[in-house]
Formats: sequence, C-alpha cells, structure tokens
Amino acid sequence: MHGAPEPEEAVVPVQTLNPAGLPQPEHYHQVAVATGSRTVFLSGQVARDGDGTPVGAGDLAAQVEQAYLNVATALAAVGGTFDDVAKLVVYVVDWGEDKLPALGEGVARAAQRLGVDPRKPITLLGVAALGEPDLLVEVDATAVLP
Repeated sequence: MHGAPEPEEAVVPVQTLNPAGLPQPEHYHQVAVATGSRTVFLSGQVARDGDGTPVGAGDLAAQVEQAYLNVATALAAVGGTFDDVAKLVVYVVDWGEDKLPALGEGVARAAQRLGVDPRKPITLLGVAALGEPDLLVEVDATAVLP
C-alpha cells in the first residue's frame, strides 16, 4: 500500500531577500528574484475606488492604503496577488522624512487587509505633483506570475 502522494511544492514566482554586504532594511527588501513566466506591468495606482471616487483627501496613509489595495485588485484580475509583486515605485508629493510614518501606516494597513508581506524592492521618489491635484501618492508595480 502506498502512502499519500507528496504535496506539490507551491510555485513562488517572486522571492525577495536582503543579501549580505547590503543594508538590511526592515521595511523593504533589496532584491527580488522572479522565476515566473508572465510579467505584469501595472499603471500607477492612486487613491481612487472602483467608481473613480477619491479616497483619503489630504490623508497620505489612507491614500497609500488605497493605492496598495488597487495594486492587489489589478493583479487579481489577471490571476495574481500582491505576493507576485517584484518591484514597486512609489511617488510621493512633496516628500520629506516627516511623511515616513504616514507612508508606513498606509502600507501596514493595506498589508493587514490583504494578509501579505508588503516588503518588496522599492524605489521611493519625491515629486512636485501627480496627475490630479488631490493625489498625494502613486504606486507603480511590476509583478511576475507563474
């Protein structure tokens, strides 16, 4: 009599790490290794709900949370999740270190709602303005799916 078949190992198309010899940040990873077969490029996601209604007027944390949730929604439409994100670029209007707590709060709230580890390789850019005057943040994502 044979035992139960071995469960197949889950395919993880994006693995992240902080290699020795580089800073070891707490809030993001330095490297993503993508081994999947489909690359997904999202347009910049902003603080708008599914109807296009603005979310979080004047509230950076709320806008970050909504932008991250929109990334997850866009990926779900093609069979992916936030775990498939290989790289993020986050644009913040009038960036200064004083905005770091609100940025972190928004990311943490989105991560909790999505049940994911939000630490991805990330580039954070301060910008003078975004496409609409009420926007405080825009999140650009590249993902790799199996």
